[in-house]
Formats: sequence, structure tokens, C-alpha cells
Amino acid sequence: MSEADSDETDVRRAVVLDYLAHGLSDDGRPQYEKSPAGYAIDVDHFELYQVAFDEDERLTIGSTVVVEPPEERDVVTQCRRVEYEDLSSGSKSELEYVVQDVVEEDEERFVDFYNEAQPITLRLHQLNLLPGIGKKLRNGILDERKRKPFESFDELSERVSGLHDPDEILVERILEELRDDDLKYQTFVGRDEDRS
Repeated sequence: MSEADSDETDVRRAVVLDYLAHGLSDDGRPQYEKSPAGYAIDVDHFELYQVAFDEDERLTIGSTVVVEPPEERDVVTQCRRVEYEDLSSGSKSELEYVVQDVVEEDEERFVDFYNEAQPITLRLHQLNLLPGIGKKLRNGILDERKRKPFESFDELSERVSGLHDPDEILVERILEELRDDDLKYQTFVGRDEDRS
């Protein structure tokens, strides 16, 4: 892998969940000193960020911005990781829609989860972490993927009896992981081995 390739993989992009043109409400500085701020979610690892934006840029909810590394940022001037509880109410209400969009736009990546999920312990499989997936559905998915890997969410629904809306099941799990950072198993949120 060339140095340019490795640099590209280290760039972290996030989708803006909330844009506060007049800065954060808990920022005690005078209004003229505040820069536009907001919240964003990383599209690869679903990390949540509080961000400050360049004053000259006007962003909308749903815009994609670079959050890491700092030298690659164009409109973000500062960012820090936050927990779900730290998000604004506007961010929390947008979160489900943004996660749904990420799952739909990167369908291959999330269908591959169904193709590649593995046992965690002798009694627990990664598929069982998904809401509504019990022993019967898990076994149906495992049997079907042995025959041929799944290529789309539609194919998953067609081939596995009783599996409806496999994309929405993933969205539910991602949201559960975002809201409850004490979950024993994190499958999607923060799955970055070299994160700081």
C-alpha cells in the first residue's frame, strides 16, 4: 500500500446532525466570540463528535465533513468525541435518519455483516445481537449464506423466511449501541482498532 493510500484510509468523514449558527448554548463566551458549532456522526465507526465550524462556511444538516486528521479538515476547525447524552435534542432527532442513510448508501458493507458474522462465544453469535434475531432466524441466515453469499437486503429478505427489513434491524442495533455505551458487545460503534 502506498503512503497516499494509507493517508486516504485515515481520513474520517462525518455527517452533520445539527448545525448551530450561533454556537453552542452552553458556551459562556459573548456571541461575537462564538463560532458556528454542531454535532456530527462518523460514517465508518459511528463515533459522535461535537464540532466547531469555519465562520465563513454555511452547512446544512446532512452535509459530510472531514473530522480527522486535523490537517485534512476544510470546514471543521475543532472537534472532540462526545457521548449520546451530550448531543443536542436536534441531533438526537436526526440520528436515526442519518444512520438509516449510511446503512442504505453503503448496502454492500452491511449486507457483508450478514455474510461474515461469526460466533462470539459457544452460545452467542454476532447475529443474535441484532434485535429480533433469535435462534431460528440466525440458523436460517447461516444456512442460506452457506449456499451463496447475500448480495442485497432484498435478497436477504427473500431467501430467509421471517427476516423482514434486515437494514432496519441493523439501524436499530447501531442506535442501541450509540445510546447505551455500557453494552457488553459493540458490533458497529467505535470498531476502530487504532483509535485514540
